[in-house]
Amino acid sequence: MICALGSAVCFGTASVLQAVAARAAAEPGAGGAGVDPALLLRAVRQWRYVAGLALDGLGFVLQIIALRSLPIYAVGAALAASLAVTAVVAARLLQVRLSSTEWTAVAVVCAGLGMLGLASGGEGHLTGSDALRWSMLGVAVAILLIGTTAGRLPERARALVLGLGAGCGFGVVEVAVRLIDDVSPSALLTNPAVYALLVGGGSAFLLLTSALQRGSVTTATAGMVLGETIGPALVGVIWLGDRTREGLGWLAVTGFAVAVAGALALARFGEAPAEGVDGSVVSPR
Repeated sequence: MICALGSAVCFGTASVLQAVAARAAAEPGAGGAGVDPALLLRAVRQWRYVAGLALDGLGFVLQIIALRSLPIYAVGAALAASLAVTAVVAARLLQVRLSSTEWTAVAVVCAGLGMLGLASGGEGHLTGSDALRWSMLGVAVAILLIGTTAGRLPERARALVLGLGAGCGFGVVEVAVRLIDDVSPSALLTNPAVYALLVGGGSAFLLLTSALQRGSVTTATAGMVLGETIGPALVGVIWLGDRTREGLGWLAVTGFAVAVAGALALARFGEAPAEGVDGSVVSPR
């Protein structure tokens, strides 16, 4: 659980550091003129943005380690908690004022994760079938195809569909990590789960970036949280053997629901608050 929480801290802190860098990189007077195409090039010259990228990389490594030792439902809930980290760090570094409701949501997330930590067993010992591996690849491709057509939807529906698709893509990554046992080159090249991980992760970033640029951050992030937690958790329990400690299934379900609900209440932090910086290149993951 320490690795899962460490991953959440890395992702949440990275978002704020990159938001600070995006603010500093914005051209003076460029407030409402639209997206600045050179913003990324200016941002990468700043140590905060580079540090944010490094934290994203470290967070991904910790996520993989966590997925190899914990049930998917616990890791997914912990990753959703990165929104709580973003909110707290943003309150300090970006002088974002959190309402009493949002501070309560942060406490709710922590309480939910505490319940999950007490109730979670080890990862399931089932390796998954070839049918599941191919299914994950099919889902990853479908997510990409759906994302290419979602742009025709009305703004609110578009943000929700793109965010939900992005969450499902991140969920595919979570499941795919568990379906990769043999890391020899020949095994990796022939394992559909490897391609599911690559396509799912790439699609998720693409869809979420589009959602944040073309719709409501809150709506997109809410969809993402739902997509990356519920589906993968069910796959882990049904097909990969994820279980809870004896007699604590009710506590795990309660903790999962509480943590996800708290994250949804903090959905506006899906892109770290960077008001006044159009075209912000904050990493959502």
